Amino acid sequence: MIKAETFFTETEKQRIAATISEMEKKTSGEVVTMVVAASDTYPEATLLAGFSIGGVIGLIITDLFLGDSLGYFLPLLIGGALLVSGLAKKFPPLLRLFIPDSRLETRVAERALRAFYEKNLHTTRDNTGVLFFISLLERKVWILADTGIYQKISQETLMGYADDIATGIKQGQACNALCREIEAVGAILARHFPIKSDDTNELSNQVLTG
Repeated sequence: MIKAETFFTETEKQRIAATISEMEKKTSGEVVTMVVAASDTYPEATLLAGFSIGGVIGLIITDLFLGDSLGYFLPLLIGGALLVSGLAKKFPPLLRLFIPDSRLETRVAERALRAFYEKNLHTTRDNTGVLFFISLLERKVWILADTGIYQKISQETLMGYADDIATGIKQGQACNALCREIEAVGAILARHFPIKSDDTNELSNQVLTG
């Protein structure tokens, strides 16, 4: 599984932090970026992968070499299930085959919401925190904002930018896509929430991992 800590290079992390810093010179909005390896362990998908593939392998071996013996099939089923389950945990494309898209979407949304509060985006002075949340296993991006932002910008608008970042990740252009959309959201924030004379940087500009 791809590690969140190494998804962006150090140079890319510096570029992202600099993009946020430059954007925040024009707005009272506070942007945080976060990358996680996965939004859930998906234990049910791991078991389903193990018993589905392990069962097929056990059935083939028993049928071809062991005379259709149930006594051989059951140990092969259990052994195959354990082996495939272990592989699924380490090989995201295999695990994702057994997770419905609706489940992926729900878990990323829930994990992003938890991160929003864990990283204190709800505590900014003007309620103008914005979280760019990237979940690698699911290959999904979620953008959440505080109540002040939602008075001017809808969640649907923010998710349009999130989809563009997700596309960039799939194309191998994660850093470019993220920086581009941070600037795009920043332009909207600057229009609706211009910088104040006593503005301070309330949240970290560094890429967070979890």
